[in-house]
Parts: sequence; structure tokens; C-alpha cells
Amino acid sequence: MSQNERKISLVVIRRLPRYYRYLGDLLAQNIRRISSKDLSVRMNVTASQIRQDLNCFGGFGQQGYGYNVEELYEQIGIILGLRDAHNAIIVGAGHLGHALANHGGFAKRGFRVNALFDVDAGKIGSEINGIPVRSMDDLESFIRETNTDIAILAVTKANTKEVTDRVIAAGVKGLLNFSYVDIDVPDDVVVENVHLSDSLMTLSYQLREKKQNQ
Repeated sequence: MSQNERKISLVVIRRLPRYYRYLGDLLAQNIRRISSKDLSVRMNVTASQIRQDLNCFGGFGQQGYGYNVEELYEQIGIILGLRDAHNAIIVGAGHLGHALANHGGFAKRGFRVNALFDVDAGKIGSEINGIPVRSMDDLESFIRETNTDIAILAVTKANTKEVTDRVIAAGVKGLLNFSYVDIDVPDDVVVENVHLSDSLMTLSYQLREKKQNQ
């Protein structure tokens, strides 16, 4: 990512995956060109917002022509780093880890989940969706040997800090954190926190507001 892209608001960056999904759907429908107005109707955002977001990266549309869907899809994929292969692991083979291992979206986006790690002797040596479950004793050596750069944390709150410290010390630079605790990491490590309960509470608030306004 260029120096200019690093200065772009994280709010804009977080909208890029949604553009990417919608453009992928357009390609699947064999739609090759689309205006910001038509895209705004599909995505339920303003055309001005779309143009402003994309202009942060230089702009891709042409006046009177709109956007080349395939080109824009490819360029956003490059911006998001999806053309780079990423080796990943899941730490925690419980219910959440099991569900994540069965999620097909990782491979489709270039994230190779090569192993799960757990302390449960009854799970070690088994496979989930073809992915082997390994002992936590092998964690650091596996990360180094496979050049793993992403760790997906599906561990308990009590174990999050210890696991975080271990994977970072072994060389992991990206964390997808599903534990219910925020974590502190060095400046050269990136964390994306996924708090499902926060989303549910936000949904609950929105439902309450709608009921009150009826």
C-alpha cells in the first residue's frame, strides 16, 4: 500500500470490501459497466459517497461511461491485498473455531488456513474440513516453518493475552480476534476485532428505536 493510501480514513477502507462484494455479484450477472448512480441504488448509498471513496485511490470511472466493473473489481482487490496469498491459522478448535474452519470465504479470498491449534488431546490429530488440529506445543514452530502471517483467535478471554503474545513472538503480523477482549499489540502488528455481541447489541438498539417510532 502506498504512503497516500495509509493516510486514507479507516472508515473508507472498511467500505471497500462491500464494494468488492457488489462488484463480484455484478460480474456474476455478466454486467460489465455501471454508473455511480446505478451502483448507489444497488448498495443504498449516495453516488457522491461512492465517487468520493473511489477518488481516494485515484478514481476509476469515466465521465459519461461509468465504471468498468471488472477493472474496478480487480483494482479494489489489489488495494485490499487480496492478490497476495496469506497463510493463516486458527487458534482454538472449539465451537467457534470449528465453525470458522468450515467457512469457505477464507480460501475464496486467498487466505489459506493451514492448521487449527488446541490443548484438547481429544481433538489433536483430527481434522476439521480437511484442516488438521495440532497441539499448542507446536504453535511457534509451525508459524515459523509455514511463514504464517495471520492468526485467527477463537480462544477464551482468559487465554487471549497469552496466545496473542505467543503468535506475535513467532512472527504473526495480523490478528483476527474473535475473543471478547481488546488486545494491545506492537505498532507493526495489525488487529481486526470481531465482537459478535457488540453487533447484536447494536441490532437490539435499532429494533428498539423502530418499535418506539411505530
